[in-house]
Amino acid sequence: MRNAILLVALLCLLGSPALAEPPTTAPATQPAEKPKGDSDKLSVTEHEITIDGKPLKYRATAGRLAVHDDADKPKADFFFVAYEKLPAADDPSKRPVTFVFNGGPGAAAVWLHLGAVGPERVALDAATDLPATPYHLEENPDTWLPATDLVFIDPVGTGYSRPAEGEKIEQFFGVHEDVKWVAAFIRLYITRYQRWLSPKYLAGESYGTTRAAGLSDYLLEADGINLDGIVLISSVLNFQTIEPQPGNDLPYVLYLPSYAAVAWYYHKLAPDLQADLQKTVAQAGQWAQESYAPALAAGSALPADQRATIVKNLARFSGLPLEYIEKANLRIRPDRFEAALLASEQKIIGRYDGRIAGFNPDPLQSSADYDPSLSPYLAAYTATFNDYVRRELKYENDLQYQVLAGVGPWDMGTEGGGFLDVSQDLQRAMINNPPLRVMFVSGYFDLATPFATATYTIDHMALSPELRQHISHNYYEGGHMVYHHRPSLEKLSADVRDFMQEP
Repeated sequence: MRNAILLVALLCLLGSPALAEPPTTAPATQPAEKPKGDSDKLSVTEHEITIDGKPLKYRATAGRLAVHDDADKPKADFFFVAYEKLPAADDPSKRPVTFVFNGGPGAAAVWLHLGAVGPERVALDAATDLPATPYHLEENPDTWLPATDLVFIDPVGTGYSRPAEGEKIEQFFGVHEDVKWVAAFIRLYITRYQRWLSPKYLAGESYGTTRAAGLSDYLLEADGINLDGIVLISSVLNFQTIEPQPGNDLPYVLYLPSYAAVAWYYHKLAPDLQADLQKTVAQAGQWAQESYAPALAAGSALPADQRATIVKNLARFSGLPLEYIEKANLRIRPDRFEAALLASEQKIIGRYDGRIAGFNPDPLQSSADYDPSLSPYLAAYTATFNDYVRRELKYENDLQYQVLAGVGPWDMGTEGGGFLDVSQDLQRAMINNPPLRVMFVSGYFDLATPFATATYTIDHMALSPELRQHISHNYYEGGHMVYHHRPSLEKLSADVRDFMQEP
């Protein structure tokens, strides 16, 4: 499914910190013994990394917790990895905790875990932003751990998370079902680890932002859990914004600024548009809203002279030939843009990161049949996590760790047709919980969830001026996984720390 949403990078280990033996007496935030019904003995280890020349000690907990239904019947075993800064806060209300997950649906949390947020990350080549070989992890000085404790969650069917014995996995495959059971894990975790009074945050990427928006309302209404903040990385809340199809021209308008950014990266634009990326995408967005959208709305009634002007400007902002735009009837699907922009060089560009291009084995094909910005990372994240979880976290499990799992068919919760739109869930959560703050994170070169779609979604939420002040939208010169671009990784970390320190 074209709108499957992938989430981001792994913890890198050049020199991994020495692991301490688990403490002989359980700390206050660690259960003294495994409660009946849990599927694993949790592995607890202690580590240290250096940030800004200073040591940061932390405790890692890895394993699975069993969630139950209202009749206390086991339903699923959720795998998680939690990091707690040491020494632990005596007052839990003084130390935030952030629940982190990726998207897909079907992606494990390893991408954000080892790519951006955790204390170690996948090592990338400084010149190409591709995984360095041989694959390894390195300390992550940009981890969010100085600002918040972290809990990485693998939804059922991903990572090591599985249904309980006798339970069908299909019952977890849907928008509402996914929110319900991830919420059950969060409630269990904050109960078990005594974090009810802690400031609580969510961080999701791609479909993980869909999950986070749904959770923001569900946690409050079903469990009485108020969130302090949400970080939405490469977001998709309203699926109408990213699914072009007959009768839905909106995505063509919202994708254009991202096309302009990618064309700018490859120097396919006129000299005046090559001068400044931010100004160029702003011009493309303004023209798309003021001229392109009305032209598409006119359909076949668009006068010939106006159509010629639209074609000319589409070519100007997209870097594509005039005749290609004519044949596309002014409507450039993202998969076709990926194949067309560098067609003369027999290359396709990445959906998840337009800065990465690969060889196109079939230049006559109208759309890309693989993603050069995904393939290089998948093996690196898989290999490093499987080594890290055993060697460093001391967790043993012979199940396959599902980095990207098939979770279909997925119930999008749109009975009767239409597009999934969870921005209304987020809107309700912000109205019912006025202190809630939301930070959107967008990459200029993301062709999976373009940055203009987030802006459109924000602008169409019915919020008071005061509540609208609680939303920020930050931009980065990266792709869907903005953290694969080292300067963007550093900026993201600084922005998140500032976000969590705001009143």
